[in-house]
Amino acid sequence: MKLLFLYHPVENIKESTAFYRDALGFKEAWREGDHTVTFQLPDSDVRLMIEDEENDLLPGGVFLVDNVDDFYNRNIDNLDFIKSPVDIPPGRYAIYKDISGNPIRILDFTNEEKI
Repeated sequence: MKLLFLYHPVENIKESTAFYRDALGFKEAWREGDHTVTFQLPDSDVRLMIEDEENDLLPGGVFLVDNVDDFYNRNIDNLDFIKSPVDIPPGRYAIYKDISGNPIRILDFTNEEKI
C-alpha cells in the first residue's frame, strides 16, 4: 500500500477550498465534480483531498492498492469494512476501520484507462 492522499472531510467545499488555497497557499491539483478538491502539498508526492460528501467520517489516509476487490475479498473476514468496493472515476474504492475505529480508505486505478 502506498499513501496517495490525506483525506479531510469538510462541511463547506467552497469555504474550505478558499482556506487551503488562499490562507495556506496550497496549489489546487484537480477537482472531481462539485464535492472533491485536491491540493498539492509542498515538497511532497502526497496530496490533500477535501470532500464534503463523507464528512461523517474522520480524516485519514487514502492508500493505493493493486486491486480493491482482491484486497476486499482477501480481508473481508479479518477487517471491519464500512464501505464495500464501489466504482469511482479512476477505479475502485473501499473503506475499513483500524482497531481504534479510524477509517482507512483504499483505492485502485483499474478504470483509469477507461477515462
